Amino acid sequence: MHTKFRDYAESLHPKFETLMSMHPIRIDNLPKQLPSQCIYLFSESVDHLYVGRTLKQTLNKRLQQHSASWAQHNQAVFAFKLACETVNAKPGYTRETSRKSICATPFFPQAFADAKNRIRQMEVRYVIEGDALRQALLEIYVAVVLDTRYNDFETH
Repeated sequence: MHTKFRDYAESLHPKFETLMSMHPIRIDNLPKQLPSQCIYLFSESVDHLYVGRTLKQTLNKRLQQHSASWAQHNQAVFAFKLACETVNAKPGYTRETSRKSICATPFFPQAFADAKNRIRQMEVRYVIEGDALRQALLEIYVAVVLDTRYNDFETH
């Protein structure tokens, strides 16, 4: 392994441990001051579901996008995935499987609203990481280690 990459890789596990040792919070009870450069983890008890990251906006804003009633499918990506699972939709790159088409199906709007409500009840942990490359690697590392089933990295 190249030494430059090894330096990045070796910094991941300590951040992972910091993330996992954090006392979880909920979106409806966020502290006033939250970081703008971090990765975050959504969990339901011991079931770790989704890892995301934010580099330019505050964590508060990003978490609101995942769960707010006004959030669209391209903002509430995790909720979109949960809703697709509920209605057995498989997003793709054809007209019939596009996000726009899925959002227009009869049962999807309620499933999407329910998913955003579910996310508001989930536990959230986060760890600050300001380096964009290390942040991207950390997101992948956490997703692999915790086997977060809603991270697929197909469009990253």
